[in-house]
Amino acid sequence: MLLAVQRLEHVWLHLNDGLLWTQEAVRDREEIYNYIEEDNPLAALALDDLLSEGTIRLQDYPKIGRTGRVPGTLELIVHSNYIVVYEVVQAQVRILNVVHTARQWPQLQE
Repeated sequence: MLLAVQRLEHVWLHLNDGLLWTQEAVRDREEIYNYIEEDNPLAALALDDLLSEGTIRLQDYPKIGRTGRVPGTLELIVHSNYIVVYEVVQAQVRILNVVHTARQWPQLQE
């Protein structure tokens, strides 16, 4: 659990650099990490590093993602199985979700 706290602190450090992780995105990231960590802690750390590296690049290149499936969003492929959904509002990049590619995105309305 200590790793989770450290990662969360690391994530929110980027708030002042024009990068904001929403609570939902942080929750997505934590759930993905915890799921992978059960079987392979090193793979969980490696994926978390990819998420960090990919999203940090967005500060300098906010438009590198493809057009999102949700209007007004962009999608950055950080791994063959994971997409970061984000939006750019003025000079701030807001990370909205981290989505596994096997999941229906966006979720269908009932």
